Amino acid sequence: MNTYDLTGKTAVVTGAAQGLGLAIARRLAASGARIAGWDMNADACKAAMNDLPGDGPHAAMRCDVANWDSVTAALEETEKTVGTVDILVNSAGVAGPNAPVIDYDNDAFEQIVAINLTGTYFTNKAVVKGMRERGYGRICNIASIAGKEGNPNASAYSASKAGVIGFTKSLGKEMADVDVAVNCVTPAAARTPIFDQMKQEHIDYMLSKIPRGRFLEVDEAANMIVWLVSGENTFTTGATFDLSGGRATY
Repeated sequence: MNTYDLTGKTAVVTGAAQGLGLAIARRLAASGARIAGWDMNADACKAAMNDLPGDGPHAAMRCDVANWDSVTAALEETEKTVGTVDILVNSAGVAGPNAPVIDYDNDAFEQIVAINLTGTYFTNKAVVKGMRERGYGRICNIASIAGKEGNPNASAYSASKAGVIGFTKSLGKEMADVDVAVNCVTPAAARTPIFDQMKQEHIDYMLSKIPRGRFLEVDEAANMIVWLVSGENTFTTGATFDLSGGRATY
């Protein structure tokens, strides 16, 4: 495993209690970063942070990324207990129900967009002011291959993740005059608890579209992301990195 020196850096990872977020938190902590895990499930996140490698200190904060007051409160607590934020990996997200647009629940659509897209906006907005003032920062937003290609019966998820890609490109350009890199990744599906929100036929559809013939492993995603948020990434910003196992066509 390649190593990156993140000693002295504070990283916020949203959705850190499980799945992709937890794998990213572990990889960052193994590289020396202090981790602040932001998650709705505070107890599970605390247990996960207590089990991270490295000297820390690591901490968990209950955070609803779709609520601005909750995000700013989590940031304030992070700065007091862990340190000023050098790295943000925004991994919190939901898949939502599977249904055609004509039958889609309007409230569910709004909730998915609020968590996946507005949550990205809130978390990024909260940390970039300090990053700009300090002249350094690294952000990676977790989008999805669905944001590039659109999955049938997942219009809300696909639209929200397409929005994450566009938002990342915009913010990356805004911050390009300082050493703040803002990028995103577009993973194919990985076997995480988010599968519990999906119908089996939708899971089968996603697998059928991956030329590699298997789902993404969370550690594979973490390996790419740790470079994106390291000091070795000195030029790339506003970019979208493919993690789709060959599915992406652009």
